Amino acid sequence: MTWMEWYNTLSKPDWTPSSGTISLIWQILYPIILISFGYVFFQTARRQFPVKTAIPFAINLVANLSFTPLFFGLRNVPLATLDILVVWSTILWCMFAIWPRARWVTVAQVP
Repeated sequence: MTWMEWYNTLSKPDWTPSSGTISLIWQILYPIILISFGYVFFQTARRQFPVKTAIPFAINLVANLSFTPLFFGLRNVPLATLDILVVWSTILWCMFAIWPRARWVTVAQVP
């Protein structure tokens, strides 16, 4: 069974967005993530931001990249759910960590 066939067998709420909508959302979010995270890591590398500011961004990036293999590859819904909780938690951590240094990055995390 392919990952798409497997996904289509899952029980989902009526408000689940279509695959086209999800694709569009990620086409918008990926550049926002790239620019905001890139800025934080660049400023950290230049020693303009302390390393502790970049830590939640690094954890969030790893968790974000882990979701697809966990959910669609391993088809492990509980582990993917835990991963999403890490993503959400680190987004909040990112927002608080960066607010004093670059408020626009905090605002960029809202979507």
